[in-house]
Amino acid sequence: MSQHPSSSPTTREPAGRVAYLDNARYWVMLLVVIGHSLTQFTQMDSARGVYTWIYAFHMPLFVLVSGFLARNYTGTPRQVRRVVSTLVVPYLIVEISLQMIFRHYTGEPTPYMFLSPQWLGWFLAALFVWRLTTPIWRSLRYPIATSLAISLLVGLIEVPNVLALPKILGFLPFYVIGMHMTRERFERLADVRIRVASALLLTGAFVYCYLFSSQWTLDWLLWKQRYDEPPLEAAPLEGMLQRGELLAVGLVMTFAALSLVPRRRSWTSRLGERTLYAYLLHGYIILVLRYQFGVFDALQPYGAPAVVLTMVVATVAATVLMTSVVAMVFRPIFEPRLTWLFAREGSSGEPEPQPHKA
Repeated sequence: MSQHPSSSPTTREPAGRVAYLDNARYWVMLLVVIGHSLTQFTQMDSARGVYTWIYAFHMPLFVLVSGFLARNYTGTPRQVRRVVSTLVVPYLIVEISLQMIFRHYTGEPTPYMFLSPQWLGWFLAALFVWRLTTPIWRSLRYPIATSLAISLLVGLIEVPNVLALPKILGFLPFYVIGMHMTRERFERLADVRIRVASALLLTGAFVYCYLFSSQWTLDWLLWKQRYDEPPLEAAPLEGMLQRGELLAVGLVMTFAALSLVPRRRSWTSRLGERTLYAYLLHGYIILVLRYQFGVFDALQPYGAPAVVLTMVVATVAATVLMTSVVAMVFRPIFEPRLTWLFAREGSSGEPEPQPHKA
C-alpha cells in the first residue's frame, strides 16, 4: 500500500495500515464505550441527548469503515483462518461469558442463547456474516440499492435474532457503501469547506439531540425491533420512513465525522490498531461496575456531573484498553493462531486465489 499523501517521513505507516482509518477507529471506539456507559443514564436529560447523538452515527461509522477494510475479502484459506481466529473465537468467548454474567446477576437469559447475541457479541456476528457475503455484494449490479431495500423491508417481518440478523440486515447499507469507498473518496472529505460544514453539522446535531431527544423513542436507534413491535409501534410506511431517516442521518453524520478525523499518523493511530480489545473488554468493566458495585445507581442522584464523570472515565478506560500491554496479554485469547485447526497452506494441491484488487 502506498504511503498516505499526508504522512511525513517520520510518521510512515506500517505495511498494510492506513493511519487515517486507524485514527477513525480510535475515535469511534471512544464513542462506543461512552455510549454503552451512558446507557445506564438515558432517563436523565443530561445523558439522553449525548447518548442519542452518539447512537445516531457511531455504529454506522464503524460499519462503514469495516466494509472498506473488508472489501478485498474473497474467501481465501488465509482470510478464512483470520475470520475464525478474530471473529468466531472472540464471539464465542465473549457471548458465552457475558451471558453467564448476566444470568448470575439477573437470572436472564433462561435458557442460554449463545447464538442469539444479547449485547456486544452482535457486532462480531455481524462482521462474520458481512465478511462471508462480501463477494456477493461485489458481484451485484446494484449492491447499494439492494442493501437499502433490505434494510427498509426487514423491519416489516419477524426475523429471528440468530446471529443478530435484524441488526445485521438493518446496518447492511453502511457496510456495502464502505465496500465501495476508495482512498480518494476519503481524501475528498479533507476539503476545508467540507470540514467546516461537518463541524457545524455535528455541533448542530448535538444541540438538536440535547434539546429534543426527550420526546423520541430511543429504541429506533437499536435497529432490531419490527416496526409494529413495542415500543416502536409504527405502521409499515411510518416504520420505513423512520428507518430511511436513520439511514440518511447516519450516513451524513458518518461522513461529517470522517472529514474531521486527522490524516497523519499519531498516537491515536497506534491505539486505533487495537480497537478489538477495547470493544471486547469494556463490557466486562461496565457489568462489574453496574451489578457488583452499583456504581451507576450511586451516581444517578448527581445528575450532569455524574454524566461528565462517566464520560471521562469511559474515555480513559477505552484508551487504556487499546494499549500494547493489554493487546499483549489478551492477543493469545482473542486472536489465537489455531494452527492445529486448519490445514497447511497449499496442502490441497490447488493454488490459492489472489485477493481482489480495489
